[in-house]
Amino acid sequence: MRKAQVIIHKSRAGILEENHSHYTFQYDVEYDGPPISLTMPVREAAYEFKSFPPFFDGLLPEGIQLEGLLKINKIDKNDYFSQLLATGLDLVGAVTIEALN
Repeated sequence: MRKAQVIIHKSRAGILEENHSHYTFQYDVEYDGPPISLTMPVREAAYEFKSFPPFFDGLLPEGIQLEGLLKINKIDKNDYFSQLLATGLDLVGAVTIEALN
């Protein structure tokens, strides 16, 4: 199981978790900021996904940037969670992703 904290505008919004190709995103109970995505409004219940969540997939690099990321970090092209963790501190927009141990 791998976990990452999702930060927006320097405030922790919640936790993204991967468990055997099943993903959940749960907003922190005390979080009172804007949603990380219009498709994922702030709510108490966790969001569950059978494949990599579309919002987070949209944050990943493409093309030559993706090829470089995979080669330099020795990441499998289907390991989206590792790709997100590798780029999470340098994403376009207000969201950043940091690995949790």
